[in-house]
Amino acid sequence: MSVVTTVVVAVCAALLAVAALLALYRAERGPSMLDRTVALDVFTTTVVAFIALEAAYSRRTDTIPVLVALSLVGFVGSVTIARFAAREPEGEGKVRTREEIAQEEAARALAERDDLRETDTDHHGGAAHGEVR
Repeated sequence: MSVVTTVVVAVCAALLAVAALLALYRAERGPSMLDRTVALDVFTTTVVAFIALEAAYSRRTDTIPVLVALSLVGFVGSVTIARFAAREPEGEGKVRTREEIAQEEAARALAERDDLRETDTDHHGGAAHGEVR
């Protein structure tokens, strides 16, 4: 193989590695399930492209079934998640970010504190809540 071919393959492999890392970063950060789905689809595509690059560089044709299988897995996975997300009610099953979880916990703690205040002020000197006289 010539030096130019080796350099081109090395540059392509580096670009594919960067694309795969960025896709994994987006899959981890989200924030929505569809963002993660697209990121994992991009990651699958970069894996397929990397295997195709290696097959072209080494002039091997026995990796074609692997490429077809990975492509089908990526396609079926994307379609399955898209169908699931399309039928999902708003807010149901959403993968929440850390910030959203913290906001929900803070709101829940505030609501519990307000409930305790109402219980204390409503029943001073009277019967306990639920008590029958």
